[in-house]
Amino acid sequence: MNQRKIYFYGSVCLAILSIVMLLTSDKKDETFSELVKIALRDVGNKLLLTNQDSTSLILPVQKVEESKFQLSFEKELTIFPDTLVKVVQESFQKANLPSHYQLEVKQCKDLEVAYSFLKNAGVEKDIIPCGGRNMPQKCYTIEVRFLEKTATSSFNTIWIVLLSLSIIAAFIFFPKRKKTKQPHSTIEDGIPLGKFQFYPEESKLLLASNEISLSKKEVELLSLFIENPNKIIKREELSKKVWEDHGVFVGRSLDTYISKLRKKLSDDESIKLTNVHGIGYVLEVKE
Repeated sequence: MNQRKIYFYGSVCLAILSIVMLLTSDKKDETFSELVKIALRDVGNKLLLTNQDSTSLILPVQKVEESKFQLSFEKELTIFPDTLVKVVQESFQKANLPSHYQLEVKQCKDLEVAYSFLKNAGVEKDIIPCGGRNMPQKCYTIEVRFLEKTATSSFNTIWIVLLSLSIIAAFIFFPKRKKTKQPHSTIEDGIPLGKFQFYPEESKLLLASNEISLSKKEVELLSLFIENPNKIIKREELSKKVWEDHGVFVGRSLDTYISKLRKKLSDDESIKLTNVHGIGYVLEVKE
């Protein structure tokens, strides 16, 4: 296997791997999103229960950005920071979600951040301010951003870049087919015409090793004569079949091409292109 093929198949394999990784990643992201929504609804339920509210609705959890989710409520509520930190941690642990996240409580009216905290894998790295200060009853939304998921996004970007590069490389190194030389036409391929062999597809006559080129019109005319040997073909018929729909026909064009054909066939005395005055032409072929 040559080097070009190795590069090509390597690029194809890399492209397939990139597609598999991206599809797998998308599936994981979908599962992750569903788990986050379940966990946040559990958080919302616990927060409402601490407000002695068991009837108002928790609005659908929204994915607002990559790795960022929003929890909203139907009614106003009071939020106790210590309780919020605790119930979020418990719900996220039950759902086996990443332990590195940032949470913000925003006021619905002006979207100002009323409270926020940062949770890391290690307790000593947590940033949880104002634990004992309760937040007054208002309309709040809670937004959570999972910081570990940004790494997944970066990996997705890498796989997309690799996929693009591998496709480009596959096109560049696509194995080129070797141009096989067409075998020289043999006698069996041609149409016998006296001592000649006529090759209409190749626009030529062959006499022994001598090759005679023919124009497109000469090929069309000679084909008609060969189909009707020793028969008179009227000038009108020749003109119509060869020149119809091919532009303006000039009266002397037919005579000119007949003259050229007659000259090219002159090496064989057994065939002859004869003018039948006032009628047309005949290809005389001696048996």
